[in-house]
Amino acid sequence: MARTPSLETLRAQIDRVDDELVRLLNKRAALCVQVGHVKARRGQTSKYVPEREKRIFQRLAQQNDGPLRPLHVRTIFREVISSCRALEQPLRVAYLGPAGTYCQQAAAEQFGSGPNLLPFGAVDAVFDEVERGRAEYGVVPVENSTEGVVAQTLDRFIASPLSIKSEVLLRIDHCLLAARPEPRRIRRIVSHPQSLAQCRGWLAAHLPGVPVAEVASNAVAAAQAAAHSGTAAIAGRRAAERYKLAVVAASIQDLPNNVTRFLVVSNDLGAKPTGDDKTSILFAVPHEAGALFKVLEAFAQARINLSTIESRPLKGRAWEYVFFIDLVGHVAEPRMRPALAALQRRAQFVKVLGSYPAWRWPEGEAKP
Repeated sequence: MARTPSLETLRAQIDRVDDELVRLLNKRAALCVQVGHVKARRGQTSKYVPEREKRIFQRLAQQNDGPLRPLHVRTIFREVISSCRALEQPLRVAYLGPAGTYCQQAAAEQFGSGPNLLPFGAVDAVFDEVERGRAEYGVVPVENSTEGVVAQTLDRFIASPLSIKSEVLLRIDHCLLAARPEPRRIRRIVSHPQSLAQCRGWLAAHLPGVPVAEVASNAVAAAQAAAHSGTAAIAGRRAAERYKLAVVAASIQDLPNNVTRFLVVSNDLGAKPTGDDKTSILFAVPHEAGALFKVLEAFAQARINLSTIESRPLKGRAWEYVFFIDLVGHVAEPRMRPALAALQRRAQFVKVLGSYPAWRWPEGEAKP
């Protein structure tokens, strides 16, 4: 009967594996530095290539035999990729802040801990920072599965030269946070309007009669809860850690499948197809009967699926609208070309916001 290795023996083996991992990680990093030199000689400025990263994650998921779950492998390699990318030149990523928001969490999910994450107080400020070249990328919310679109983001795309580089879907898990964990001490609840709306039923059932107040963001709410002992905030665990708050109650959102979609925007263009992509477009049509049908008919004829369609008023022109659509596919696909050509002919104006890899939840992770 084989003897079970001693604890000391197992730890010695782990140490040897760790030593080999460090050697291999540095070998990978050195190769990434060489890639940066090749890009520089070719005049390629993009350091963040989400289509390449998606293929890496897909390949690693196929190679993974466990016991690590696919989510664990993805998390580890997100940081490996982020650290190697930072060796070329640290990225500056603007996001809708302040620090401690879900938008910061989405930025960290997409870019890892390597970049310099820069919080800004408004969607317009994030766009401005990227448009002026003070940040290479920006992260902004665009829609929530229960509360709908973020109008400021859609409106800014109309005039902005930025394109969509990638998307991030983040499961929203609202917590009730306070300086002390006793619910009986709570005299006031603060949060962003959307968060309050998403937790309205829970608050009515568990804290009836406690007044609520809207603030600019969940992070601002957490800061107020940290400063005032009778105030509780609705925010995420990242805010609890940042502001050293206790989690009074977790997962208090009324609907369990609460997901917010974030977009990474940049001046980068020309992402290559991955075989699993989205394309976002905005367009306007004449104010006449059947105009929208004629535009969308071209996509139906090409068997191109529309995953999203939203409308926004066209500023300065009463009762006229601009439409935002998400298509399943990449503009470089042959089937897209005739549909986009038909769109150009039938619409008043068309703007392709970008083709980018579709977000996919890691294999094995519970999907909303």
